[in-house]
Amino acid sequence: MTETEPPTGPRTRLPIHPRAARFFVMTAVFICAACGLVYELALVAIGSYLLGDTITQASVVLSVMVFAMGVGSLLSKRFQHRPALSFAVIEGLLSLIGGLSVLLLYAAFAWFSAYQPALILLSFVIGVLIGMEIPLLMTLIQRIRRQEASEAVADLFTADYVGGLIGGLAFPFLLLPVLGLPKGALAVGLLNAIVGVTVVLWLFRHDLSRRSYVGLGAGLSVIVAALGLAYLYSEQFEVDARQAMYRDPIVHAERSEYQEVVLTRSIDGKDLRLFLNGSLQFSTLDEYRYHESLIHPVMDGPRENVLVLGGGDGLALREILEYDDVESVTVIDLDPAVVDLAVEEPVIRELNENSFEDPRVEVVNADAFQWLREQPEQFDAVVADLPDGEDVGTSKLYTVEFYSLVRERMAEDGRLVVQAGSPYFAPEAYWSVGHSLEDAELAPVPYHVDVPTFGDWGFYLASPEGEPELEVPEDAPALEFLDEELLAAAQVFPKDRREEEHAAEASTMMHPRIIGYHQGAWRGY
Repeated sequence: MTETEPPTGPRTRLPIHPRAARFFVMTAVFICAACGLVYELALVAIGSYLLGDTITQASVVLSVMVFAMGVGSLLSKRFQHRPALSFAVIEGLLSLIGGLSVLLLYAAFAWFSAYQPALILLSFVIGVLIGMEIPLLMTLIQRIRRQEASEAVADLFTADYVGGLIGGLAFPFLLLPVLGLPKGALAVGLLNAIVGVTVVLWLFRHDLSRRSYVGLGAGLSVIVAALGLAYLYSEQFEVDARQAMYRDPIVHAERSEYQEVVLTRSIDGKDLRLFLNGSLQFSTLDEYRYHESLIHPVMDGPRENVLVLGGGDGLALREILEYDDVESVTVIDLDPAVVDLAVEEPVIRELNENSFEDPRVEVVNADAFQWLREQPEQFDAVVADLPDGEDVGTSKLYTVEFYSLVRERMAEDGRLVVQAGSPYFAPEAYWSVGHSLEDAELAPVPYHVDVPTFGDWGFYLASPEGEPELEVPEDAPALEFLDEELLAAAQVFPKDRREEEHAAEASTMMHPRIIGYHQGAWRGY
């Protein structure tokens, strides 16, 4: 035995020239590596869609998978005596589990409330199977043409890493836009099964017993059939799973570039609700309470030029346009799908009173943070009607840096109102918003009201010139909920929810504390 002929067993009798066989094996490594990375990204993506917490989901998936890959590499020692059969079985299992992973997690979330355990289990199983690939492939390569171990490892990892690059780029730019998340994972599973098992059935058939050969062929047929059927019925599955997450029938659902947009209507037709990534945005039963409380206090002052950050449903806009002296309103909403729904859905259009058709309104679909950085215009009143800062994408909209940008865009006597979440359910997050406003040199006045579908909900009215008066404008339209007495009471917080009872710090881009405050608070509910 020499150094160039490691003890990897007898050389395989191949149906083609060894050089060509080696090329096809490396191509299989490349494709399987791309598929493996897509499975990882799909697990992260489904968590982001369902829970909105990208960092936590990515950390759980990647850390569990890396650990599991080490376990898989260790376990592969037990299968080195039959590397071809073992590799084909592993690829078949990986393609089946990886391809179905998105649907399995969706089901765990919608029907069983067991998302996190299912995520950890799937990440571990997929990681173990991926970890077993390279050692077995190393043995197969050596049986085609023996070479220095370091050279074989270098070649294998080159194909593996390049495949990972292609898989990583194909996921956001090809699979998601063209097929969507469930079908994208299933299509990759089909490709993984066909390539991974077929290369063994073709190139290494002489290493297989007749029984193993027939078993692998039958197994591949079953896997392809299972993934194919799942692909055909994935849309209906998604509809059923989505409906299981909502109390009322779904009348509209779409996955935009940024989020899942769902509209439900009660059987009696009285309660229409909009959800973004599963979070309630409004209910027709009581949205007037929220929007009157949000808008009218900030309109008690200069208001010729108004800026709305968020508010793509047009309901805040409806309240603003009640004032005839408003000359222009600029609405900055990231997702055009929400604005399109507010314009095209008859019930929402009736609810917002066709506010987007008013000639005073300009809609810009952009990220509010970036837009503020580039915008030189000044505004008399600013409305921050934004999603809660529960994840990385939204937490920046509740930071000192963000409010500093807002202050620069405000006129000297301008006013800002911020929806700040629930002081009852998430008091630390709520009071953190106030500290962030203060650090941005804005004087905030906290207040809260009861919105039955949300619970106790809080806001801040702020100004760069000192604490503004919290009042209803004298020329306000007829309101169903808000008046001076209510606003006076809204500034009083119960003893167990006052600021001094809940230590909270300002949130910044480098220290997005508001994420932790939200996650720690809502976990108990």
